[in-house]
Amino acid sequence: MMKRCSFMELIGKKSIKTTLEMNMMIQMMKTEKLIKKNQANNKEEGGYLVQERGEESKQSDRRSLTIHDFDFLSTLGTGTFGRVRLVKFKHDPKCDPMALKMLKKTEIIRLKQVDHVRSEKKILETIRHPFIVQLQGTFQTESHVFMLLDYACGGELFSLLRREGRFANDVALFFATEIVLAFEYLHSKDIAYRDLKPENLLVDKDGHVRITDFGFAKVVKDKTFTLCGTPEYLAPEIIQSKGHTIYVDWWALGVLIFEMLAGYPPFYDDNPLGIYQKILDGYYEFPPYVESKARDLIKAFLTADKSIRLGCNRGSEEVKEHKWFKGVDWDVVNSREIPPPWVPKIRNNTDTQYFEKYPDSVETPSVPTKTQQDYFSYF
Repeated sequence: MMKRCSFMELIGKKSIKTTLEMNMMIQMMKTEKLIKKNQANNKEEGGYLVQERGEESKQSDRRSLTIHDFDFLSTLGTGTFGRVRLVKFKHDPKCDPMALKMLKKTEIIRLKQVDHVRSEKKILETIRHPFIVQLQGTFQTESHVFMLLDYACGGELFSLLRREGRFANDVALFFATEIVLAFEYLHSKDIAYRDLKPENLLVDKDGHVRITDFGFAKVVKDKTFTLCGTPEYLAPEIIQSKGHTIYVDWWALGVLIFEMLAGYPPFYDDNPLGIYQKILDGYYEFPPYVESKARDLIKAFLTADKSIRLGCNRGSEEVKEHKWFKGVDWDVVNSREIPPPWVPKIRNNTDTQYFEKYPDSVETPSVPTKTQQDYFSYF
């Protein structure tokens, strides 16, 4: 199964072709335009947020980063806006390698993703959790913005799942418990993640999960109407543009648990519209090897009615009380003391064997106009 595209990537790759699909896309874009217009009247002041670390020296270090501070190694991944490269500090050989997310400014502007990139930076600067990739610094050049992140050498959970075919119940349970705690933390800060999928879950050197790619994450205190995410993982309320909250993450977790146990997502079609229709119809079938407690949990998550969807009333507490999680010591999970079902076997700290091979970019990057550069003053 090929890696899935987000909605914005589908637009960028012009994969939506039929008249009906285009009409749906146009309507969704109109909705988003109206939302942005309303948001403009309440736009927050820009500025550099101090991370919750209590280490001002690190703040000043991050301010002074430049592209010349790094030796560039392998490409770890590519996307619509750019790529992620493994890098090492030139002047500190003892420092662990890191992942440098390199985003093209012109593509960010073309796909109207300036607000999402700004939000990603702000959110990553304010969070710290054992199951979330940590932002270590940001900087920019005329053509790119850069985010320096922890390197998780085990690769994507997507790749591990494809190698295994599907996960045994205890393996899926292990990863699900860590994601539940990450969501508990994010939701306590009113942050909706909104892009859960195996491709956005990394495995670190110790075998624990790390959520990455916060491009669609947003602080949501009431409702938001932006259409974003990956088609197979969208909650019904996102598709219907009725406004959604942090609770779309619990729906997505139900989709993920199904995919981990079955080896494929519950809602699948060759056409995005077909996926949307199946989601709205609530149509999916369990393979016979998914056990009853897991089925019950998935059904509780994949409930269109938010008043009874698991997690939508008492948040993570009611999720953790479900019988599928019976016997889980959540404090031990949080301290990363549960033995992982799989630990990457790496040769050295720059080993990238668990990532796909990508050619290094040789293109000459385009540069935004002087006026457009102001869009990125927050970097």
